[in-house]
Amino acid sequence: MKLHKEGYTIMAIAAIILILINLGIYMLLPDGYWIPRITLVVSIFIFFLIVQFFRVPSRVVKTSETQIIAPCDGKVVVIEEVVENEYFKGPRRQISIFMSPINVHVNWNPVSGVIQYFKYHPGLYLVAWHPKSSTENERTTIVTRTASGVDILFRQIAGAAARRIRWYVKEGDKVEQSTEMGFIKFGSRVDIYVPLDAEIKVNLQDKTVGSVTVLAELK
Repeated sequence: MKLHKEGYTIMAIAAIILILINLGIYMLLPDGYWIPRITLVVSIFIFFLIVQFFRVPSRVVKTSETQIIAPCDGKVVVIEEVVENEYFKGPRRQISIFMSPINVHVNWNPVSGVIQYFKYHPGLYLVAWHPKSSTENERTTIVTRTASGVDILFRQIAGAAARRIRWYVKEGDKVEQSTEMGFIKFGSRVDIYVPLDAEIKVNLQDKTVGSVTVLAELK
């Protein structure tokens, strides 16, 4: 299993802490039976969850100039028409994907093109499904212009537990669809804003596979 570069330090620290906890309990309770064993099982389970969180799956991807691909694994929690005020300052259709702590947390570019706009916003840490998380939480705003001149905006949004957003793009970069562009740690959300005439290909509660699932088709 391939692991994300963001996870090696955390996994090393977690391993040291868990080993010290288990050694401490074993030394304090040398004649104990259940507590040391329960602690060991819980420690293995916690470490397994951390490994799962930082895994990077191998996926066969296809690219398309007319399709918008899911930038993350998760579940579709919002499909609605909104007014996007930061960049477009007008109506767009918003698709929001909630990433639980057990999802892969790599983020991928939803389209190919050139990064026209990037901004990091410090903010709050409301739960990711809160209606105001899109505008008040810590987040990034990224706009990619496709070869046909269509601007697609997406946001990495921190959640109550996710307090570190990573991105690997900047304005002027040329990016390819379904390539890695960032990472969000421990539960979060990604919003994608598409033109009103785009054909939506997902429904509420659908599970998405990052870099694979088609969210919308451009006219």
